[in-house]
Amino acid sequence: MLPIIISVVVISLSGVMTPGPMFAVTVAKSYRSPWAGVQISLGHAIIEVPLILLIYFGFSRFFQNNIVQIVLSLLGGGMLIWMGIGMFRARKDVVESGKDLAYGAVTAGIIMSASNPFFLLWWATVGITLVMKFMEFGTAGLPIFILTHWTCDLIWLSIVSFVIYRTKTLWGKKFQTGIFVICSLLLLGFGGWFIVSGIQQII
Repeated sequence: MLPIIISVVVISLSGVMTPGPMFAVTVAKSYRSPWAGVQISLGHAIIEVPLILLIYFGFSRFFQNNIVQIVLSLLGGGMLIWMGIGMFRARKDVVESGKDLAYGAVTAGIIMSASNPFFLLWWATVGITLVMKFMEFGTAGLPIFILTHWTCDLIWLSIVSFVIYRTKTLWGKKFQTGIFVICSLLLLGFGGWFIVSGIQQII
């Protein structure tokens, strides 16, 4: 089982360490709390664990359906754009007044996971391959897989959150505001990409 666990760790870390919507929100939420990464990973798990169970019980084809992918791309893209605009508008209040974003870290983790159609599609394709490998070890294999994968998310997001929170006072306010602008642009960019992908599937 050890080689398979190592492969899960490598694949999981390669995914979670890639800059994306969840990374952007983690950076933004970490200005207020060093525990933002932990909370976001919990919100992520609220979506991810049921999804893994659905795939385990044979529902992967549902997420591969073109209509489902189109709907998820359009809705998810719209949600990310809305959050990106909100983050951009709140940048000065967060940096200068110490206010927080309008949504909590757990909620952010839920939204970032549920609104990302490529996250769902990844689980329906690559993810199912990993799940099937652990099925060889019986019912005990699935919880080990889930715990291993989620621990990778937890560790990386916690490191990001802790570093941002502890070092934010070393940055100038203009630099901090610039970070928020970049994070909001990431959300807007991914949101636009999701919508375009959905439209292309319709065409």
